[in-house]
Amino acid sequence: MAREPPIVVGVSGASGAPIAVRVVRGLHDAGVPVALVVSEGARAVLNEECGLDVDALRPYARDVYDDRDLGAAIASGSHRTRGMVVVPCSSNTAAKIALGLGDTLLTRAAHVHLKERRPLVVVPRETPLPTVLLRHLTTLSELGVVILVASPAYYLKPASVDEVTDYLAGKVLDHLGVPHRLYRGWKEEEEA
Repeated sequence: MAREPPIVVGVSGASGAPIAVRVVRGLHDAGVPVALVVSEGARAVLNEECGLDVDALRPYARDVYDDRDLGAAIASGSHRTRGMVVVPCSSNTAAKIALGLGDTLLTRAAHVHLKERRPLVVVPRETPLPTVLLRHLTTLSELGVVILVASPAYYLKPASVDEVTDYLAGKVLDHLGVPHRLYRGWKEEEEA
């Protein structure tokens, strides 16, 4: 029996590691297999922002890959997946994906998702957005990538950073077609 295709979660070295942790856990809670790849820079940010290392995410991922392993299954278009998210997505990673540079497993897997026309979501976490990053994000958008800027939904009146993080992770899952209960949408509380 074939295994269910995973969603690839690439974590790059931008601020926003808590969003990545919540996405991985949210996918796991929804019963969606995760193929996880964490860049070297992201390892440091994960430790700094969450006090975690990659081993803390292993229970939530079916497969955990080394970013240097360009021969990993997710580096090939013949390996089926449901889609990919790069969360957070550093400026460097966005540039590499936009330019077709696959020198790490994370950027190679993103390139595979582009060439195979599979869903790809990138979550840039930079402010202000410099012109060169905007150009790369425009290129990605023109290629069909969902650019999901990590912007809070103030209209939902979040009471904590955790609620903002849940909202952002939920938006990622929305764009990957994964049902969740991470946040309620506009007016859903009134209708529920």
